[in-house]
Formats: sequence, structure tokens, C-alpha cells
Amino acid sequence: MAGISAKIVKELRDKTGAGMMDCKKALTESDGNIEK
Repeated sequence: MAGISAKIVKELRDKTGAGMMDCKKALTESDGNIEK
């Protein structure tokens, strides 16, 4: 989870409406790239 900040997770949640853990997992898999 290194480098995945709560701010980025919240931004993705606001965009997608997905759950926090789903967003965190997706960001971890995409190395924090919100566009992926």
C-alpha cells in the first residue's frame, strides 16, 4: 500500500462511488494511477 494516500482513495471514491477497499485495491494494482 506504499504511496496510496487517503486523499487519492477519496478522489476515486467520489468519481466512481465504489467502496473504499475496492478503490484502495484498484489503486494498489495500478500503482496509484487514478486514470487506469
